[in-house]
Amino acid sequence: MSDDEVTAAVIRSGIVAILRAPTADGFAAVADVLVGAGITALEVTLTSRGAIEALAGLRRQLPTSVTVGGGTVLTEDDAKAAVDAGAEFLVSPVLDTSLVAASPVPFYPGTSTPTEMYEAHKAGAPLVKLFPAGGLGPRFLRDVRGPLPQIDVMPTGGIKIEDIADWLLAGAKAVGVGSPLIGDAASGGSMKALAARARHAVSAVAFARS
Repeated sequence: MSDDEVTAAVIRSGIVAILRAPTADGFAAVADVLVGAGITALEVTLTSRGAIEALAGLRRQLPTSVTVGGGTVLTEDDAKAAVDAGAEFLVSPVLDTSLVAASPVPFYPGTSTPTEMYEAHKAGAPLVKLFPAGGLGPRFLRDVRGPLPQIDVMPTGGIKIEDIADWLLAGAKAVGVGSPLIGDAASGGSMKALAARARHAVSAVAFARS
């Protein structure tokens, strides 16, 4: 896919499921459940042991309709390793405009102020991560989008499943959801419970967009 198509696919999913655990051993099984429930954008965080190998495995395992990216990208080495493993997009908790500009795939940097959001947009970020979003709330995004409607935003961090619709209605293009969605499924927890949470999340996106 082209860069524009990758970001369009992330937005179409509405949810980026963030896979983070002490070890990435359980990510393959978790990904199957998420995709089965209708979530088609996954982020493998590089802080999980074995993340690069897991990312490469997911790219082989999952259909091309599923977009897979690398998360917690902080350096050029992180970016290269993730892209070499098959990452179609990169996500960071911080804003480093040099990484945004140099990335061979869409790079979604972390921001927490209107100024950072604007700087990320100017640097070429097609989607700007608002992080940590939970403490700011949908009202913050709605207020920021008044003067900055040209910036596409993906709130991440502290977003509960029951808040997804509110964020999308406030103008978010997609949301990044980690532990409220994944829970302990990547570490031996219930896959049945994961499937229920994932279906609830997908329904929230459908509701907000209906």
